[in-house]
Amino acid sequence: METIISVEKLRKVFLTKHKEAGLAGSFKSVFKPRFSEYVAVNDISFDVKRGEILGFLGPNGAGKSTTIKILVGILYPTSGSANVLGYTPWKQRRKLAYRIGTVFGQKPQLWYHLPAIDTFNLMSRIYELDDRQYRKRLKYLVDLFEIDYLDVPVRRLSLGQRMRAEIVASLLHEPEIILLDEPTIGLDIIAKQKIRELISKLNREENVTVFLTSHDMDDVEKLCNRAIIINHGKIVYNDTLERLKRDYVHTKRIEVKLAKAPKTLVFPGAKLIKKDEFSLNIELDQKRGSVSDLIDYLTGNFEVADINISDPPIEEIIVGIYKK
Repeated sequence: METIISVEKLRKVFLTKHKEAGLAGSFKSVFKPRFSEYVAVNDISFDVKRGEILGFLGPNGAGKSTTIKILVGILYPTSGSANVLGYTPWKQRRKLAYRIGTVFGQKPQLWYHLPAIDTFNLMSRIYELDDRQYRKRLKYLVDLFEIDYLDVPVRRLSLGQRMRAEIVASLLHEPEIILLDEPTIGLDIIAKQKIRELISKLNREENVTVFLTSHDMDDVEKLCNRAIIINHGKIVYNDTLERLKRDYVHTKRIEVKLAKAPKTLVFPGAKLIKKDEFSLNIELDQKRGSVSDLIDYLTGNFEVADINISDPPIEEIIVGIYKK
């Protein structure tokens, strides 16, 4: 498969200016400024193939967003190289912009007080789209993303509706790569599932390469076949999700809602994290007990109203990688 993103020994260092308290400190910071270095990205290297959905993971402050901003040309690196679709992003940003799309979950591009259609029309002019081509593309995306609120001001949309419109705005010019920075942040379960389905369908039908950052392991598990984990600016894992789960994810979190007050929990590998009047929070060591056997035990011994199963937070997985 063709490599369309190539990063080699990429490094980004930010200088932070320090100021002491008081008027004297202010004068000193002007005439004798003191700086410290913060290494956001520390000599990372990786490749992305055409048509791949890559999960780029890590805790807050790990360097994820900084890496994306370098790849789209917003930031200059301190050293190292990056090639995206044959372009050096920070040198050929304008040309690259016609071939990539970006969605930042916390930084909207839709005009807040105007309907989404106004932003879409503006985007078509920015990307110099032929009007006939634009109308055809817009209809396809509106149908695909089930958007029936083109004329509703963005401020009146739910978060899930707004995120679908944000992605459409980034896809109008048919990009070959779309970079998604926390696209499901703050969404409810149904909205998250819808966004995942749409991203997966777009990847299948148009072979769009997806570069995804997320704190939600469900996003990654349902969409990606490979994950890169970055922490303190360094890559600590770069391999398949199957290996990640096999080697590092040995626990599951089970939240149980009960119709009656819970009894004593006795099950191999199950650790009771929290117990309320009508709920249990359990951590299961899968080396000692299976999820299916635990569910059988719970439904056979408790009056279960609901069960939610999840992976541990990405921060805990990273700790496990370091320990190993």
